[in-house]
Amino acid sequence: MLQALAEAELPDAGMLLDRYPHEISGGMRQRALLAMSVLAKPALLLADEPTTALDPTTQRRVLARLASLRERGMSILLVTHDLGVVAEIADRVLVLQQGVIVEQGATAQLLRAPASAYARTLLDAARQMEGLPCLP
Repeated sequence: MLQALAEAELPDAGMLLDRYPHEISGGMRQRALLAMSVLAKPALLLADEPTTALDPTTQRRVLARLASLRERGMSILLVTHDLGVVAEIADRVLVLQQGVIVEQGATAQLLRAPASAYARTLLDAARQMEGLPCLP
């Protein structure tokens, strides 16, 4: 467990084992949960909004950890509304509207030229609201 916490770049990983969740930051909790979830070496990791409410530095760390897990052969199913995160780490994307798939495909292609009106609307809104430089 200590090694998994250390790989998640948690400072003084040993002290975390003696803390209650409310005694550590949200980013530390997020990284600790990610570390614990991979201990069993699952073939598929379901990451539901893994970077929501994290500061940019912690978000970078979590995304880097997910990328390293993927490089080790773990599949990751990422559920997110953050198109910047999608652009950065996803190979393929599914766009859902009210629980129904309206478009799917390679991430770069879909973000460059979405075919559905709903995906175009989402992408336009993300560009306007967040000024995401990583979105085409």
